[in-house]
Amino acid sequence: MEEELIKFAIKASQNSYSPYSNFVVGAALLTKDNKVYLGCNIENACGTSNCAERTAFYKAISDGYKEFKAIAIVGGKNGEFNKLCPPCGICRQTMSEFCDEDFVIILGNEKLEYKKYALKQLLPLSFELEG
Repeated sequence: MEEELIKFAIKASQNSYSPYSNFVVGAALLTKDNKVYLGCNIENACGTSNCAERTAFYKAISDGYKEFKAIAIVGGKNGEFNKLCPPCGICRQTMSEFCDEDFVIILGNEKLEYKKYALKQLLPLSFELEG
């Protein structure tokens, strides 16, 4: 599963629009019923950019999915995925909104090497509304 999701994330990265940073990111989000949603980062000159991870989540959520198993993420300068690329804080918080603490985050590279983390490892103290 991990290597297949990384391959999907690499595919998603091909649609990245990152002319300002040249930092290309792709994500592949796996729903509980095994549907895969792809996302890429999309930059904007005024700074209102969107990360690949959130793009994948927003696509899935807008299609009615709200239960997820895992996400694979690849990223690197000029599309070279030789290092692992962890999600930013905003993406981690978005994940905590829709995923349980054992949601799997797979950080991969172009050699299909990877490390897996549970959401609780990458965001031990998420923001939650009381109520």
